[in-house]
Amino acid sequence: MKIYLTHDYWMSFALKEAEKALEENEIPVGAILVKESSIIAQNHNRTRQMSDPTAHAEKLVIEEIISKGEKYLYDFTLYVTLEPCSMCAGTIVLARVGTVVFGAFDGKTGAVGSLYNIPADRQLNHNPKIIRGVKSTECSELLKEFFKSKR
Repeated sequence: MKIYLTHDYWMSFALKEAEKALEENEIPVGAILVKESSIIAQNHNRTRQMSDPTAHAEKLVIEEIISKGEKYLYDFTLYVTLEPCSMCAGTIVLARVGTVVFGAFDGKTGAVGSLYNIPADRQLNHNPKIIRGVKSTECSELLKEFFKSKR
């Protein structure tokens, strides 16, 4: 018997990753990859720790699962607390992630509907299913807390 859990349920795990990032003085973004009702990979932003501006949460979880031998991620759902940027949206398309669920919208760099909509571009070879705004208040609050502490 398959168990179907809600997007809110899974986003809670991505939020826990974002909280870890906040504790580590990273921009609090967390991501998980789910397949068949199991978390397959989880991580959070590590741009400062790794001295790598591309070490975004969603890119890290995609790279982790690809390094284990998966080439395309059609059967995976990516949960991320912040709308992916253009780099991450491109990574999502190239890795052929089946579904992307995000929390907070990003009016400055969001590339999954806010500023651009890369995954919806029909000229590309893959267009994942997108679900927006899951636990958006909780996701946004972590980001606001982080940036408020920097001012």
